Amino acid sequence: MSWDFSTDLDFQEQLDWMRDFVRREIWPLEAIWHELGLEGLREAIAPLQQEVKERGLWATHLPPELGGQGMGQLRLGLMHEILGTSPIAPMAFGNAAPDSGNSEILALAGTPEQKDRWLHPLLAGDLRSAFSMTEPDTPGSDPTQLRTHAVREGDGWVIDGRKWFSSNASIADFLIVMAVTDPGARPWQRASMLIVPRDTPGVEILRDVPTMEHPWEQFGAYGGHAEIAYDGVRVGADALLGGEGEGFVIAQHRLGPGRIHHCMRWLGVARRAFDMMCERATYRQAHGSLLADKQTVRNWIADSAAEMQAARLMTLHAAWVMDTQGASAARVDIAMIKFFGAKVLHDVIDRAIQVHGALGYSTDLPLEQMYRFARAARIYDGPDEVHRQTVARRILGGYSPPPDEIPSEHLPTRRAQARERFAELLGALTAND
Repeated sequence: MSWDFSTDLDFQEQLDWMRDFVRREIWPLEAIWHELGLEGLREAIAPLQQEVKERGLWATHLPPELGGQGMGQLRLGLMHEILGTSPIAPMAFGNAAPDSGNSEILALAGTPEQKDRWLHPLLAGDLRSAFSMTEPDTPGSDPTQLRTHAVREGDGWVIDGRKWFSSNASIADFLIVMAVTDPGARPWQRASMLIVPRDTPGVEILRDVPTMEHPWEQFGAYGGHAEIAYDGVRVGADALLGGEGEGFVIAQHRLGPGRIHHCMRWLGVARRAFDMMCERATYRQAHGSLLADKQTVRNWIADSAAEMQAARLMTLHAAWVMDTQGASAARVDIAMIKFFGAKVLHDVIDRAIQVHGALGYSTDLPLEQMYRFARAARIYDGPDEVHRQTVARRILGGYSPPPDEIPSEHLPTRRAQARERFAELLGALTAND
């Protein structure tokens, strides 16, 4: 039996270096990155990216032949726990969403020509990408209802439809679009992925949608979520990514690992909020004593620590299952961590805000921004309700109704069965009386 929670020394040294590097070099940029703008931020991060490459930690989600390190999900999870402490840290390590997920599916399903044109420049940081799937008029929780369609015309495809929440589309060089190519096929075989250069005629980036996380009007900023109109967008046959009707299959290869990475990044955010909460408790006085001496605050600290540890172990276990048994074997584990991790993220930040009072509610601390970020965790990459349904359905599949619908643990029935089974012993005991 092998049951080992340790990290090998060489990789632990890398994690220690990452933790110090992110705090020392990247956290300071957070306070001014909106002032820098996208190009200024790219300029500030460029030398940091070079350090990461020299350290052998660039694009670790991809195999070595594509310039990555070929690390499994377990190691990637431990890395993302550190990168999650800052919204801009993944940029320095070549695994920022959505480029990281898009590079994975290009590596998985792309032709050699597609990899040369899109994947390699994407990994080099020369191109930016977006994944365009969610639509304003269909439920994201049921992508079989997608309306955006692509029709064969001549030697290519013509795409029509509308998308939104296509992250980073307003700054992207190309889009990976999910569109229905065979409306008569089975629901999960109707859609295909197509690579669309952003400057293709008919592609109109309408706006970056203001959200709870970014409530102000903006356009062309890193982290924006674009609404896009596709009006007679014509692309060649070589735009098809993977086979026709394979869109959902390819998307699952992207979403499974992505959910593990999300959950570990959330733990990085939660840990940062937790540290702020504990620090506050050590010096803030109220009603004659430190907050650290209040039972409620101590309960919040203890509950937060336990919940973060539970979420961490659940997520790393899901990563281990994916590494050792494959994505399909980890499906239930991934679904569980998605809704459980989102709740832990929200609850820890909420407690940290409460401990800080008005300061936590203000923009003088990053907690209010973290809180707005946390709310989206229950929606993207599948809402909580869908993941709970997946877990419950799989669990219930292992059960069946008892004979005559009498509960298996029905005590009167069990007692009668036990008396019948042990009648001789009971009879002997009664005779001795």
